[in-house]
Amino acid sequence: MSLYEKPAHVLHDMLVKKEISSVELTNDVLGRIDAVEGKVGAYLTLTKDAALAQAKAVDEKRAAGEALGYLAGIPGAIKDNICTKGIKTTCASKILDNFVPPYDATVMTKVKAENPVLLGKTNLDEFAMGGSTENSAYHVTHNPWNLGCVPGGSSGGSAAAVASGSAIWALGTDTGGSIRQPASFCGVVGLKPTYGRVSRYGIVAYASSLDQVGPLTRDVTDAANVLNVISGLDEMDSTSSPAAVPDFTQALKEDVKGLKIGLPKEYFTDGMDPEVEKAVKDAIEVYRSLGAEIVEISLPHTKYAISTYYLIAPAEAATNLQRYDGVSYGARVDGIDLVDMMTKTRTEKFGEEVKRRIMIGNYALSAGYYDAYYLKALKVRTLIQQDYTEAFKSVDVIMCPTAPTPAYEIGSMISDPLQMYLQDICTVPLNLAGLPGISLPCGKSSKGMPIGLQIIGKALDEETILRAAYTYEQTQSYHGVLPTIGGEKA
Repeated sequence: MSLYEKPAHVLHDMLVKKEISSVELTNDVLGRIDAVEGKVGAYLTLTKDAALAQAKAVDEKRAAGEALGYLAGIPGAIKDNICTKGIKTTCASKILDNFVPPYDATVMTKVKAENPVLLGKTNLDEFAMGGSTENSAYHVTHNPWNLGCVPGGSSGGSAAAVASGSAIWALGTDTGGSIRQPASFCGVVGLKPTYGRVSRYGIVAYASSLDQVGPLTRDVTDAANVLNVISGLDEMDSTSSPAAVPDFTQALKEDVKGLKIGLPKEYFTDGMDPEVEKAVKDAIEVYRSLGAEIVEISLPHTKYAISTYYLIAPAEAATNLQRYDGVSYGARVDGIDLVDMMTKTRTEKFGEEVKRRIMIGNYALSAGYYDAYYLKALKVRTLIQQDYTEAFKSVDVIMCPTAPTPAYEIGSMISDPLQMYLQDICTVPLNLAGLPGISLPCGKSSKGMPIGLQIIGKALDEETILRAAYTYEQTQSYHGVLPTIGGEKA
């Protein structure tokens, strides 16, 4: 097995025992990038020289007897809407084509304290608006399991990098499923923490009340370890939670006896792919065999979640993106006067999906429709939150599919935005409620495409969903398995 195929915790142990060097590991991953990146397209910016310099520095620290942080010397990738000092951060948008942040996001400050090897910035749907990574202004990212299929989105680049072996771990952001859905499509683990568990400072905002940073990894152990690194209160983020941060690795125990698992009937809809439903229900039976109790529950307002999300998120997006006007922020297209300049800038530099969501958001916030649309959506959001609160009175976790289908073909939904929005039916309710959720592989379709199981937990209870995910993972062989790309094993 090549080094790029191994999870971070195994590589960490190998580095500590001096079985490998960080330079050796980094060269192995960079070689993998050279071999597959032209086919997958996971990255927007690569920082190979800096990565090798970081690897050399870690090896020198180790030689000097210094202790190694969990991510020390281990190559990872960062979604390109997370500000990185001195490294271009574009959000996959032409309007930020040459933006180089003068500061790091808080998560980057925390990550850099571990002395990792940073490979570069990964592709995404422009400003994280989309579910397929087809909406990038630069290029489409391909699913490593089938290059003709999407990797999911908006963190599709990060998921594809981890799945293809061109990164050991990655960070993404999740506004309505943008970590969990690509994790499902690419056969990796994706964790969305509780809203506020991880600082949003330095994250280019899409929808401020929904966005959350989280890890994409090879297995649940790595997800817990990366969550340890990035969690915690941040005085720069007023929505950051003051709750104490536990050691999430302590939750990694094979024990679900007596665990009460809720199955929401609203998540198993008629439009769900039969292979997805079977894989998830087979996983539920594994839990039953391990001593968990399965309870059917109802989340009655789930049917309104998509509509609610696609009023609230675009409204917040329209507000957050108003700064990109050619004057305050971002690129500029010259015009004959101020209005013409602003119009040309936003028309030419924003992509179609971003413009669509700005228009929806401004419409929902307009004087004549605010009460009818945006205010009503806020009220329904509260009802969705109350559904979860009521459900968690009788269960410990909730399980369901991450996405209603496996990854679909590139181009098959790009002209039908509503159909693509409906792919988020299982993921957006968590963001509306601010709850944690994890997606992990639970099977394959008849065409060999990964299927994800989603585990939902109570607010600030990532430990229980990690324990449930870890227990299931130890009984299966899906995790850590990389696909074949262009005839070569990834």
